[in-house]
Amino acid sequence: MNENAPYLIVGLGNPGPRYHHNRHNVGFMVVDALADAANVPIRRVEFRALIGKGAFLDERLILAKPQTFMNNSGQAVGALVRFYKIPIDHLLVVHDDLDLPFGTLRLRPRGGAGGQRGMGSIMAKLNTQDFARLRVGIGRPPGRMDPSDYVLHDFDPPEEEMLPELLSSAVDAIRMFLQDGIERAMNEFNGLVIDED
Repeated sequence: MNENAPYLIVGLGNPGPRYHHNRHNVGFMVVDALADAANVPIRRVEFRALIGKGAFLDERLILAKPQTFMNNSGQAVGALVRFYKIPIDHLLVVHDDLDLPFGTLRLRPRGGAGGQRGMGSIMAKLNTQDFARLRVGIGRPPGRMDPSDYVLHDFDPPEEEMLPELLSSAVDAIRMFLQDGIERAMNEFNGLVIDED
């Protein structure tokens, strides 16, 4: 295992201004917030992803936002993992989750895709489920609204107000993942709920 290898932090979303503020793009939003905190600009295009490289907390970091559209995220992630020789325990994928209430974070060291097609694509390309993920709760759609429509809607005004705190907490969770490992970050952040208080 190469302990000096960089960490690859991937946020999932859809490219282009039309999708910019969608719930489905909260993975992009978290990685952008991390880029600001780490002062790592995300400008380069490599392997069909927007990436930024830098150092954060004495760790080498590659931040990535696949530009393949959500359902094909594995194309970019698989290529980045192979090219940069990223150990599987140095990969963290951030994505939205319908099954978690808005304002909830959930770190896991491994697991299935849970219906999240971007994650399914990554697992297929990497041929493993054994990588860390940070799930960001966006809640269930109201009434009979189709989930595939709901994720492509922007956050509503009360959620929009809470979003900066949620993104800040997600960045703190990633910071702890990098410094102290997945178990400590899970213990600290998996019970956290951002609410309107």
